[in-house]
Amino acid sequence: MEPVGKNVDPGPNVLETGMDHEAILRRLDWGLSRFSGYVGVNNHMGSRFTADRDGMAVVMAELKRRGLLFLDSRTIGATVGPALAREYDVPLAQRNVFLDHVNTLAGVNARLDETEELARRRGFAVAIGHPRDATLTALVKWLAVEPERGFVLVPLSAIIARPRVAG
Repeated sequence: MEPVGKNVDPGPNVLETGMDHEAILRRLDWGLSRFSGYVGVNNHMGSRFTADRDGMAVVMAELKRRGLLFLDSRTIGATVGPALAREYDVPLAQRNVFLDHVNTLAGVNARLDETEELARRRGFAVAIGHPRDATLTALVKWLAVEPERGFVLVPLSAIIARPRVAG
């Protein structure tokens, strides 16, 4: 999906604001046809596109048709992803913690601590990051001790499927 910054290369067949519906669907199909076994999509980058109601409506309608979920990275406050996911009845998860905004081992470890604290309070947390050296190093150590600390790593689909508590 199209990022806000023009100096970032989002790769081939990016979904862009202002595209007609058919072009969005063609590019979305292109991306989804590259592999199988996924349960949904995530807007890695995509800040400009996730703020575009018309483009995101096309995406949400197609996700609904395919039975896929949407993970909103929440890279911009103006995202319309959650509202449109609800409108189109698309299963939704949202990022709670961004692990490597500060791309250092100490920075990632601090975000992992934040992830744990949030998971203790809410019963779950969704953290995302990049395959960077600091992130991978921190995750290897963190994942090795998480069961001892009472945490279980689960698929995103399990978080979406969890029972909701009223109120």
